[in-house]
Amino acid sequence: MPPPPPADLPEFTIRAQVDLVLLDVSVRDSEGGFVSGLPKEAFSIYEDGKLQKISQFAAADIPVTIGIILDNSGSMRPKKPDVVTAALVFIQSSNPLDEMFVINFNDKVHRGLPDMVPFTDDIQQLRAALTKDAPDGRTSLYDAVVVGLNQLEMGRRDKKTLIVVSDGGDNASTHKFGEVMRNVLESRATIYTVGVFNAEDKEKNPEVLKRMADVSGGVAYLPKTLDEIVPICRQIAKDIRTRYTIGYVPNGMEHAGKRNIKVNVTVGQRKLLARTRTTYIIPGAAPASTAERKK
Repeated sequence: MPPPPPADLPEFTIRAQVDLVLLDVSVRDSEGGFVSGLPKEAFSIYEDGKLQKISQFAAADIPVTIGIILDNSGSMRPKKPDVVTAALVFIQSSNPLDEMFVINFNDKVHRGLPDMVPFTDDIQQLRAALTKDAPDGRTSLYDAVVVGLNQLEMGRRDKKTLIVVSDGGDNASTHKFGEVMRNVLESRATIYTVGVFNAEDKEKNPEVLKRMADVSGGVAYLPKTLDEIVPICRQIAKDIRTRYTIGYVPNGMEHAGKRNIKVNVTVGQRKLLARTRTTYIIPGAAPASTAERKK
């Protein structure tokens, strides 16, 4: 059995524009439906229990930098056609102005696009990137996520997202899970994960997929059948396109330390559910617990 992911991970660290906290917020109703078109007045943000003044707000379908990270190890061979179909559905359902890239991984991490094309909105280039390599070898998921997060930072869009399709297992990476999570928590990216595995798959580790998604404010999907992957990818595209971008400038940014965030969304008497990051660390604070430093 694969080892469980480590506990006591560091909180999200704001690295850019330390005087401004930017949140990527998804809103749903009590039935799980996406809620778009809300005004700024519907949102209340609290940091360490204190109400904050919203200084930036966007509810439009803003173009995003997106990385698609696909497991291309030998275990994916019978599942590859379904996964590629789902990825193409996601691309076609996304904002046409999104810039995207593809990373395939097995023993090594492989960029799908040509070397001189870091990002593209051309579906034919993306299709070629998704299908260029035949599934084979072992699994370097952690290395692929680190490479993907680094490439996202080179993107032109303020909002950044990773889509990770994998069984969550790893048996070939040079990075450890704790290192990956530090990268996730220091990034501004929202991560969606899709678990693709069989019940008898000895390498599967859905907890890894859940942790990466949860701490980034994204969603982990664990479909029971391959038939569910296409509607899941369509739903992820919709979630990305209906997310709100909300910014505020908190007091005391000169003091390093952990801050806790709570976002409430209310329309009339109806309360809605907001999904976003819930903690961050002002630079200068110790980024990891004692337990994490020992890993």
